Amino acid sequence: MPETAKTLLVDYYLTNRDTASARVFRVYKPTPPHYHATCDEYLYVFSGRGTFWMNSPESQFEFGPGRLLFFERGTVHAIPEILESPLIFLSIDTPRRHPKDIIFVNPGDGTPESFIQAHN
Repeated sequence: MPETAKTLLVDYYLTNRDTASARVFRVYKPTPPHYHATCDEYLYVFSGRGTFWMNSPESQFEFGPGRLLFFERGTVHAIPEILESPLIFLSIDTPRRHPKDIIFVNPGDGTPESFIQAHN
C-alpha cells in the first residue's frame, strides 16, 4: 500500500464477483458519514487503530487489530479518527459493491472518486 494517497482509501481487489467481492484497503484520512445502498460489508482490521460508529455518532467505539466490523446495506457509518497507522482492513462485500456505491450523508463531504482509488 502506498504511504500517501489523494483519496481517503486505496484498495486492491482480491476477488470481484457479482455475488461478493473481497478487498484489502488502507484508510488514509478520517471517513465522513456515508453508506452503501447495494451491499452488506464485513471489515476485518489487519492493522492500525481508530474510532468507528454506525447509525449515530453516539455509538462510537475504538477498534484495533483482530476486530470484525459488520453493517448491512443502508447503514450510515464513519471512521472519525485514525489513532494508529497504517489502518488496513480486509473487506468482504455481499453482493459485490460497485465502486460508485458510496453515498455521503453530506454530499459536500466527497464523491466516490474522492473516496476510493480502486485497483482490480
